[in-house]
Amino acid sequence: MTPKRFTIMVIPEGSHRVRRFVLKRSSVKRLVALSVVLLLAVVGLGADYLRTQFDRQELARLQQENTLQRDQLQRLAVSLEDVRKEIVILAQNDAKVRVMANLAKPKSDSLVGIGGPAEDDASRGFSEVQRRIDEVRRQIDLRRESQEEIQGILNDQRSLLAAKPTGWPTKGWMTSNFGLRRDPFNKQRKMHEGLDIAARTGTPVTATADGIVSSVRTAPGYGKMVVIDHGYGYRTYYGHNSKNFVKVGQRVKRGDRIAAVGNTGRSTGSHVHYEIRLNGVPVNPKKYL
Repeated sequence: MTPKRFTIMVIPEGSHRVRRFVLKRSSVKRLVALSVVLLLAVVGLGADYLRTQFDRQELARLQQENTLQRDQLQRLAVSLEDVRKEIVILAQNDAKVRVMANLAKPKSDSLVGIGGPAEDDASRGFSEVQRRIDEVRRQIDLRRESQEEIQGILNDQRSLLAAKPTGWPTKGWMTSNFGLRRDPFNKQRKMHEGLDIAARTGTPVTATADGIVSSVRTAPGYGKMVVIDHGYGYRTYYGHNSKNFVKVGQRVKRGDRIAAVGNTGRSTGSHVHYEIRLNGVPVNPKKYL
C-alpha cells in the first residue's frame, strides 16, 4: 500500500525539541520534479558555460593562427618578389647572351608582373601566392630551357672552333701559294691544292685543330703524310714529312706534334705541303692562318 503522506523530522543538535513536517504525496512529487528540473538547468548552464569557454579558446587560437598565417603570407609574398626580381635579371642576361650569339628569342620572352602585398582575405591571399609561385616556376622552367639551348649551341660553336683549322702547321716561310702554278719539275701549269712552308728538316709539324688521325702513310707525290679528320667537314693534310709521330685513330689537339718537316716524295727541298679540305674540296689555307 502506497503512503499518502510523508513525515520529515528535524532534530536540532543540543536541543530536545523535535520539529516535524508532514508532506502530502503530491507535494513530494512536485518537489522531486522541481529538483530534477533545477538539476537539469544547472547541468545545462554548466555545459553551456564550458562550451562557451571552449569556443572562446578555440576562437583565440584560430585568431592567433590567422595572424601567424598572415605574417607568413606577407613574408612569402616579399620573398616571391625578390625571386621575381632575380628572374628578371636572369631574363635580361639571357637576352644579352642571345643577342651576342645571334640566337632567336626563347619560346616566351614575356615576364608577367607578380608583385604587391598579400591580400587581406586569407583564402584569396593564399590563392594569389599560389598563382605567383606557379608563375615563378614557369619562368624558371623557361630560363632553364633557354640556358640549356644556349649551352648546347655554345658547345657546338666551341666544338666547331676547336675543329676549324687555325694557324701555321710549322715555323717557316711560305714558298708556294694555293692555286694555279708552274710545276717545278715539268714547268706545266697545274693546280696546287695547298701551301708549301719551307723549314729545316726535323722542325716539328703540329696539328692546326682538334681531330682524329685518319691516315698515316706514304703517298705518291706527298711522301710521308698525315691526314687528320676534324669533323664538321674539315680535313687537313701534312705532306713531305721526314717522320710521322702519330697513329691512325689517335685523337690530337691543336698544337700537338704530329710529324717532322722533311723532303720525302715529290719535293725540291725541305718543307711541309699543307692542305685544308672542306667537305672534300680543297680550300685556300691562307684564310685559316
